[in-house]
Amino acid sequence: MINILKLAKPKTAIAITNKLRNACLVSAIVCGITALTWGALFAPPDYLQGDAVRIIYLHVPSASLATTLYVAMTICAIAFIIVRLPIFAMLAQAIAPIGLLYTALCLITGSIWGKLSWGAWWVWDARLTSMLVLFFIYLGYFALNNAFTQRAKAHIATSVLIVVGAIDIPIVKFSVDWWYSLHQPASLIRSGGTSIHPDILHPLLLALTGATLFAAWATFTAFENINLGIQVQRKIKQTH
Repeated sequence: MINILKLAKPKTAIAITNKLRNACLVSAIVCGITALTWGALFAPPDYLQGDAVRIIYLHVPSASLATTLYVAMTICAIAFIIVRLPIFAMLAQAIAPIGLLYTALCLITGSIWGKLSWGAWWVWDARLTSMLVLFFIYLGYFALNNAFTQRAKAHIATSVLIVVGAIDIPIVKFSVDWWYSLHQPASLIRSGGTSIHPDILHPLLLALTGATLFAAWATFTAFENINLGIQVQRKIKQTH
């Protein structure tokens, strides 16, 4: 129990993540550049969509990380509600801007892909609409977090919002199965295995790895900045 409580301290967490942060950033850059170069110049075009399919190397990692990071926020929020350790709320706060970034990138690249495939920038498709809802949930988190001057109250309110908003995650995931959808069904992770050709799949997996490593680096950096801000505020209060 003592070791667990020690790990739950921001200074301990930062000390651990600092050892991984630079490696995550360098690996993310290498994976990202390699994947995008591979996908743009060497991967074959799709037999139906042609070269338009190359946007998959941005869109799919963005969509995957948008939901995965929200799941991570939900785990942190549940942990905070149960044990009330501020580090979990701080982790959720660190993840939120990266999740918002990937959600926005998913919507932008999805709109471009939709224009190329469907002839329209936007349709009120179940998958697109549920992803847009996720974008607004992220925005709602920031609005609620900034509405409180007392961090303890902000942590409680935002944690509840995160848990309630998690209802949207299975809707995003299964919307193409539950309702008629212009969006193609799952092709990367599905029962029976992937339906993506290996020549497209391999750079896609590399792009997904790069996006994940970048999210890890950005979260570690944001967490340290949040903790630094808290320390500065404490020193300011002590001097007054």
